[in-house]
Amino acid sequence: MSREGKAALLINPGEPAVIETITIDSPGPNEVLIKIVASGVCHTDLTVKNLNGNGMPFPIVLGHEGAGYVEEVGPGVTNLKVGDPVVIAYRAPCETCPACLRGDPRHCYAALRAQPRIRRKLDGAQCSQVLRCGTFSEYTVVHQKAAIKMPSEMPLDKACLIACGVITGVGAAFNTSPVYSGSRVAVIGCGGVGLSVIQGARLQHASQIIAIDVNPVKLEWAKNFGATHTVNSKLVDPLQEVRRITEDGWDGGVDFAFEATGIPACTELAIKLLSYGGTATTIGFPAASDSVNLNLGDMATGVYWNKASLHVCHCGDTLPSHDFPLLADLYLKKQLKLDDMVTKHIQLADVESAFHEMETGNVIRSVIEF
Repeated sequence: MSREGKAALLINPGEPAVIETITIDSPGPNEVLIKIVASGVCHTDLTVKNLNGNGMPFPIVLGHEGAGYVEEVGPGVTNLKVGDPVVIAYRAPCETCPACLRGDPRHCYAALRAQPRIRRKLDGAQCSQVLRCGTFSEYTVVHQKAAIKMPSEMPLDKACLIACGVITGVGAAFNTSPVYSGSRVAVIGCGGVGLSVIQGARLQHASQIIAIDVNPVKLEWAKNFGATHTVNSKLVDPLQEVRRITEDGWDGGVDFAFEATGIPACTELAIKLLSYGGTATTIGFPAASDSVNLNLGDMATGVYWNKASLHVCHCGDTLPSHDFPLLADLYLKKQLKLDDMVTKHIQLADVESAFHEMETGNVIRSVIEF
């Protein structure tokens, strides 16, 4: 049985998102239909729009930070039932790629996905779903292993943030480049992902967490989420200031530097901030033409003599079935701050305004409530 609902769609390249009626087929084998309750507005959705679909066929259902309730289960679904509260994961391991087969699902090459089940009602056109999710919609269909059950007491307008921004940042500090107790950490860029890195470093008991940004409002946010120091790189040289803060008689520097902007120069800075043997991690979404220039031979900041490592973080290298319930538990124990990450609640019709504010205003996350 098909259903109808409203969704925010990209119809043509270069045009604003519009709210239209969609039809959703019943889930197939190993699939579940989710009635969306809340969805975070993530910068990746804006990037898809700005990149004219980023290779996906139009029309496109936006959104990938979603939470809701299981409305219907397809044949073969064993781990979920109607009424279960869930968060949607866009990187549920595929179980068949080389990484999965060697027992390393955190580095899965692909992801499980449902068959296309969403169509534009106006003309019957099949819709793409951003990151296999499509959560700017009253309903979506995903693979059963991409729907992660939440505790009944977990508020879904907070749980939806776990799906991307929070797990990307916390996971960077937990999984991609595990921060150890007592280490020194720098985080470049204090938007939603950067603030989540700061939370991850705090939960890992880092001794110094240095937040770097050009926006004083975001630096104030960083203090709230666990930063021990802040550096406004518009006012001071961040390399000199971080080395001053971390001076230990061995030329200073941090053990871990995380770049959460997607700006190539910030990746270069992250590597220069490292102490001997430190690890830089790049998280931000780069453009296809982006590149970085790395010095090899400088005795203090060069890659070779400083024995620096560079890691790349994709969605916190998450294993959703393990990590999402863990983060929900940390929230319920008041150890992970999610309430303060929701800047405002909005309606589906406000998506374009939320995109504009993301580019021009001081917002961590707008959350669509259905």
